[in-house]
Amino acid sequence: MACQARIGRSENTETMANQDEFFKKVVAHAKEYGFIFPSSEIYDGLAAVYDYGQLGVELKNNIKQAWWKAMVQMHENIVGLDSAIFMHPRIWKASGHVDAFNDPLIDNKDSKKRYRADVLIEDHIAKIEEKIEKECEKAHKRFGESFDRQQFVTTNARVLEHQKQIDEIHERYAELMNANDLDGLKQLILDLGIVCPISGTRNWTDVRQFNLMFATKMGSVIDDSDTLYLRPETAQGIFVNFLNVQKSGRMKIPFGIAQIGKAFRNEIVARQFIFRMREFEQMEMQFFVRPGTELEWFKHWKEERLQWHLSFGIPADCYRYHDHEKLAHYANAATDIEFRFPFGFKELEGIHSRTDFDLSRHSEFSGKKLQYFDPELNESYTPYVIETSIGVDRTFLAIFSHALKEETLEDGSTRTVLSLPNKLAPYKAAVLPLVKKDGLPEKAREIQHLLMPDMMMQYDEKDAIGRRYRRQDAIGTPFCITVDNDSIVDRDAEGRANDNYGTVTVRHRDTMQQERVSIDQLPAYLKAKL
Repeated sequence: MACQARIGRSENTETMANQDEFFKKVVAHAKEYGFIFPSSEIYDGLAAVYDYGQLGVELKNNIKQAWWKAMVQMHENIVGLDSAIFMHPRIWKASGHVDAFNDPLIDNKDSKKRYRADVLIEDHIAKIEEKIEKECEKAHKRFGESFDRQQFVTTNARVLEHQKQIDEIHERYAELMNANDLDGLKQLILDLGIVCPISGTRNWTDVRQFNLMFATKMGSVIDDSDTLYLRPETAQGIFVNFLNVQKSGRMKIPFGIAQIGKAFRNEIVARQFIFRMREFEQMEMQFFVRPGTELEWFKHWKEERLQWHLSFGIPADCYRYHDHEKLAHYANAATDIEFRFPFGFKELEGIHSRTDFDLSRHSEFSGKKLQYFDPELNESYTPYVIETSIGVDRTFLAIFSHALKEETLEDGSTRTVLSLPNKLAPYKAAVLPLVKKDGLPEKAREIQHLLMPDMMMQYDEKDAIGRRYRRQDAIGTPFCITVDNDSIVDRDAEGRANDNYGTVTVRHRDTMQQERVSIDQLPAYLKAKL
């Protein structure tokens, strides 16, 4: 199945207008059905901060549990950690965040709006990529099923010209970023003819760096209090606990430490719903390896992490690798797993080979040796690190936006369905009495209580059964269990045995097919399906 992260999507790439319209539906659906709310909404909200509602928190927790199981439960050499948000301020000096955790910002003098210079350039590249997709779309319509995309993009003159533009921009952009050439970044923006989306002008200020960390004070007297930072990432809490975990857990290289936790960044250009927020959650794992083996492990985790994403049943063409053109000063390899969001391919997860930078820096600033004695080599060394870092909120958005669909049924009617992976759905099943009488609600409650210890359940008796099905489709519930008269009546009026006695109708969300299942077999039936 092709990647279908859009409502009303054909197999071809949609126009930007359709993508924008779909993204608005994603945001509206998330609020209407209790997944995500704007934070502090009754006070007109707080920019780039969101609250997860009653269904959103369930989906989010299920994503975190799936990651934890894959990274910790299924690996005997990876353990968990939950480090504090407040950390000693010298940690952030050692990590480089105080001096170098910056975004290049540029202002438009006419609109007075501020932008990230790198995002303006990336958005310009995305527009050229869109032109390539439009050429592919036209060719696909022309040639139909015989269309060979790979051959087309490597031979078509217009596509090749667009790709050449992209490559040249990427090359120049990487050189400027590596050299921290802010004047050059501004000149690139001018040369590309990038205009302010609000004013439409090119009246730009110089590019300057802006530190993204939130600062706060600890202490009862302001003048004597220490400046602390809300952590911009969870990784440093792992590095400073390296020896604690290694010694207390008797861990042997290679081993990993995993953590899920909140991070905070003062994003000036926060946008695109929960894709870029000021308060967000990360799932990170730092894998400590013997120096010289890091690139082998980098390849291993690059492949394993992509397989985890694919395990949710989302098509492979929704994902792609993007190797970094600008490596951080501490890295010798880095790649992103990108996802096709409604607004284009964007970073979902990063895999980085961080060398021994982090442990070495913390050794230097703390005066404590953060080394490992390798009994096989009979020597001590500072381990190298492979990092996997993924945003919980971005993963939520990727899965949610891909799952949201509007389908036209055989009778011409439409339904909105959230085809979430079964194991991630907020509610696994809903119990629905056909009518609110004749003992059906009581039987339905009995079934609900039978299943509740093993899975999240919902009970619903309001409105016609068809409307209730639609509600459950819209929130992603995989199975609806309908209790009718046959479920509780063993014989008909003539005294004949009822073959459906003690059974219920189970309706499948994605196919809408229904089947009768014995009540006493329901737990095993649903467990197998989920």
